[in-house]
Amino acid sequence: MKSLEELEEVRQKALDSVKLRKSRAGTRIVVGMATCGIAAGARPVLLSFLDEIKKRNLGDVIVSQTGCMGTCRLEPMVEVYRPGEEKVTYVNMTADKVKRVVAEHIANGHPVMEYTIGSAE
Repeated sequence: MKSLEELEEVRQKALDSVKLRKSRAGTRIVVGMATCGIAAGARPVLLSFLDEIKKRNLGDVIVSQTGCMGTCRLEPMVEVYRPGEEKVTYVNMTADKVKRVVAEHIANGHPVMEYTIGSAE
């Protein structure tokens, strides 16, 4: 770094990425990141959610992680909480599926039913 402006730019990028994980009102996306979830590929799913939400500049969305969700055979699992709606649980998620979930459910309010726990059972 050669100047305070460069340092401020780095600081702002870091703060922008942290904003996606802070708690505030709006849609909340929770990715199961226990050992079973990570082994099944939850880390790329989490990163894909962060990337898609940033690309679409969705400021009212929180992305967080949790431990085991209790159904290891369906990992990676993701729960989506939207104000005034029932929780939606997505199973066997992949980074590719995330793009559709963000486009249809997070941005437009229409859950992708074929990715949900109800269709898997």
